[in-house]
Amino acid sequence: MKQADLTETEVASETVFQGKLLRVKRDTVSLHDGKAATREYIEHNGAVMIIPVLDTGELVMERQYRYVMRRHCIEFPAGKIDPGEEPLATGRRELLEETGYVARDWTYLATIHPTVAYSTERILVYLARGLEHRGSNPDEGEFLEVLKLLPEALLELVRTGEISDVKTVIGVFWLEKLLRGEWAAGPVLP
Repeated sequence: MKQADLTETEVASETVFQGKLLRVKRDTVSLHDGKAATREYIEHNGAVMIIPVLDTGELVMERQYRYVMRRHCIEFPAGKIDPGEEPLATGRRELLEETGYVARDWTYLATIHPTVAYSTERILVYLARGLEHRGSNPDEGEFLEVLKLLPEALLELVRTGEISDVKTVIGVFWLEKLLRGEWAAGPVLP
């Protein structure tokens, strides 16, 4: 089946806002029918999310207050990729800083794009096993509580809506498929 070419071509681009975390852009594009349209979006360096599994089968989670949502959220550890940083290095750094754990085995699972309509953000998802606690060192102004929860408890928190963070929801369902043997994890990374 032949697919139509729906590509939009950039005609002009301006940065509306430049912050520490993101940039807001406004572009004029030419549509596939030749007409012009405006696209507003957020440029983001990307992030890494870690699914840390203890030898007991429990998962290392974080509970922190998310100001934008005006509520506490339970999430897998995650953090933004610094300019020039390799994603796996981001994962290692964030896991240690936020939870105090290091992992012996790292497995890349997927790259997700949480908001394709208005953001360039991508989140690389890693499974971390062989955990050893070394002590956390959160960033200044970062306050969180480290939790250990079983996969069944996470599924229930997703079902009830207590976990609504999309990256964590995806991680919980991905993990469920792995644990059931329905999906295989990728190669273990050094």
